[in-house]
Amino acid sequence: MSIVAPERSPLVALRDPRSPAAEAFRTLRTNILFSSLDRPLRTMLATSTAPDEGKSVALANLAITMAQSEQRVILVDCDLRRPGLHTLFGLGNDTGVTTMVLEQDDAAPPLQATGVAGLSLLASGPLPPRPADILGSRRMERIIARLRDEADVVLFDTPPVLAVTDAAVLAARVDGVLLVFAAGRTRRERARRSREMLEKVKANIVGVVLNGAQANDAYTY
Repeated sequence: MSIVAPERSPLVALRDPRSPAAEAFRTLRTNILFSSLDRPLRTMLATSTAPDEGKSVALANLAITMAQSEQRVILVDCDLRRPGLHTLFGLGNDTGVTTMVLEQDDAAPPLQATGVAGLSLLASGPLPPRPADILGSRRMERIIARLRDEADVVLFDTPPVLAVTDAAVLAARVDGVLLVFAAGRTRRERARRSREMLEKVKANIVGVVLNGAQANDAYTY
C-alpha cells in the first residue's frame, strides 16, 4: 500500500517528490550516508533550539526519503510532551513508546504502518508525568536496542534541547544527533548553547538542517 499526501501536507517528499524541497531531503539523506562511512548511523535523533522550528516535519521527510531508498526505517516520537508525528501521517496515538515501556521485553513493538513502504511509526503513546525519567531509564535503552534489531535506521523525534532535558538524555544513547534550525528565526546564541549542551553529554552531532531557507533559482537543474 502507498499513500499520496494531501495538497497542503508538509510531507513534501510524498506530496511533490520532484520539488526542490524534496530533492533537498534526498541530498540530506545522501550526506548522512557519506558522513557515516566509518561509524554507521543506525540510530539518530533530531532536536531544535525552540518549538516550531520544523524538526518533526524535517525528520518525517528524511524518514520517507530513506524508506524510498529501500531501507527499513522506524520513526519514533520521543517528544513525550507535544507529540506530532502521528498527526502528520494521520495515525492514532493510543499506543507507542510509553506503552512499550510498560510491556514485557519480548512484546512486539506497537509499530504502525505509515503507507510508505519500509517506513513504520512508533508513536509517543499516552503522555507520562516525567518524560525525561522514561527516556533516561534502562528500559528505554533496551527499547532502543530492540528497535535497532528491527530496522536499518531508527529516527527519534525529541523536544527542543534548550527547553527540557529530554533530548540531551537520549542523545547520549544514539549514534548521531541532527540539529534543526529555522532560517531567520533561530538565534546564533541559542544555536551555540544547543551545541554546547549536546557536547556536554558527548553526543555525536552529525550536522545541521537549515529549515525554511529560500530556494535559489540559479541552482535549479
